Amino acid sequence: MEESKREMTCREAGRMGGNKRLEAIGAEGFAVMGRKGGEVTKGRYGLAHYIAMGAKGGAIVRARHGKEFFVEIGRRGGSRVRELIAKAQAAEGD
Repeated sequence: MEESKREMTCREAGRMGGNKRLEAIGAEGFAVMGRKGGEVTKGRYGLAHYIAMGAKGGAIVRARHGKEFFVEIGRRGGSRVRELIAKAQAAEGD
């Protein structure tokens, strides 16, 4: 019996294409590609575009997790930055 064929969803096609591209250019190539895309978007729409996107995303996160979530991730981020600075200073001292 022949297996029934179905059309691929857009999400599946995107995932397959992204995985194929990742194999071709690697993680660093993906990062470079993302930075180039970000620069093009910044040039096309300006800084205000990023500010608006951040506000929309922040509003959604606040609705889901509450204000205290931002306090906690800020605390964690600050701790991590202090940790990285200390490591860099220790490496310079060696």
